[in-house]
Amino acid sequence: MLASIGIFGGTFDPIHYGHLRLAEEAREALSLEQIVLIPSGQPPHRDAPQTPANHRLAMAQLAATANRSITVDPAEVESATPSYSVLTLERLRRQLGPARPLVLLLGADAFAGLASWYRWRELFALAHIAVANRPGHPPQTPSAALAAEAEPRLAARVEDLFGAPAGRVLPFEMTPLAISASLIRARLAAGQSVRYLLPDSVLDYIRSHRLYT
Repeated sequence: MLASIGIFGGTFDPIHYGHLRLAEEAREALSLEQIVLIPSGQPPHRDAPQTPANHRLAMAQLAATANRSITVDPAEVESATPSYSVLTLERLRRQLGPARPLVLLLGADAFAGLASWYRWRELFALAHIAVANRPGHPPQTPSAALAAEAEPRLAARVEDLFGAPAGRVLPFEMTPLAISASLIRARLAAGQSVRYLLPDSVLDYIRSHRLYT
């Protein structure tokens, strides 16, 4: 049986312990062999990141060095086209083959808005989708179109992700951490400490390149 790989994309502007904890808890809860972080180059669904893509990629690579289960894919940063998840998953399918289970990791907010994504229905043919829920946060209500597509695909247990390479939806719980990239950017702009919110290696990089000031 081929081991499952988790796919975790984002702007990572900057990457912080909330991102890394989600990756670690997903790896454990979903029995994933590896997590692939994919910093977006040109995210189409939100405002342009504050920091150039090459810096966000470098920070993600620094953050991943301490965990052998996490790797960083630079392809979206290196691409001249917008960072659409469906195109990234198509590329990974070509690289990894049709049989390996791929698990796209999404927060509950991102999943609730999935129906606004480019070619979103095709995502289910390319990967499973695992939805990270934070205890104490109210559930997000998906659109009718998303509910109709996702509800028949709901998996009752992790083992359901191993029987096929794609097509299931599985919620999982994660530890709530009140850390966000916007909070870190605001504290840095104000000259306040962000120690223990992100890895020291990332903080050193931010300081040496005078980011977020």
